[in-house]
Amino acid sequence: MPIVSPLEDREIDRTLMESLQFFKGPLGVIPNSVRTMAYRPKVAAAFTMLNAAVMECHGQVTPEFKRLLGYATSFVSGCGYCQAHTILGAERFGSSPDRLESVWDFENSPCFSEAEKAALAFARAAASVPCGVDEPIIDELRAHWSDEDIVEITAVIALFGFLNRWNDSMGTALEDLPIAAGEKYLARGTSWEVGKHR
Repeated sequence: MPIVSPLEDREIDRTLMESLQFFKGPLGVIPNSVRTMAYRPKVAAAFTMLNAAVMECHGQVTPEFKRLLGYATSFVSGCGYCQAHTILGAERFGSSPDRLESVWDFENSPCFSEAEKAALAFARAAASVPCGVDEPIIDELRAHWSDEDIVEITAVIALFGFLNRWNDSMGTALEDLPIAAGEKYLARGTSWEVGKHR
């Protein structure tokens, strides 16, 4: 059960509501996390701008892979809400069922390139507490990605670090589309469940 109920469309400032439409493209819904942030419109507006900037792609990191990086980060953090959202987002950006079903076990999956495995290992280490990024992980990341791409990868990890704390602490209610994606791709291979995000 959420600590704070998300605001309905009619309760959100009209200008803010216009900017929140951004989320419907990658997710099909305006997330309840952002609807909760909307109690403080500046927080919701700043987060939306940050999200748009982080998810914009300029190099080799694709929109689909950014969502899978978000998933790896959220898996380590244990945030079921963000795991479902990132799997839904990756699916909507064209990820294959095989990639979606094996991303939690990327090291043993033939669905990921060596570059992707290096980035996912970096995400897993960076999301760990304490941070597990060490020289071998950095060396492998640098072997496959440019400095600019590493900045994009790290920005995704940091963004989801914020979201993992927000949604897991707030018990944010999960929407129908992410629930369906989580049940389809995550429930069989991991311990994912809707849980407190009802």
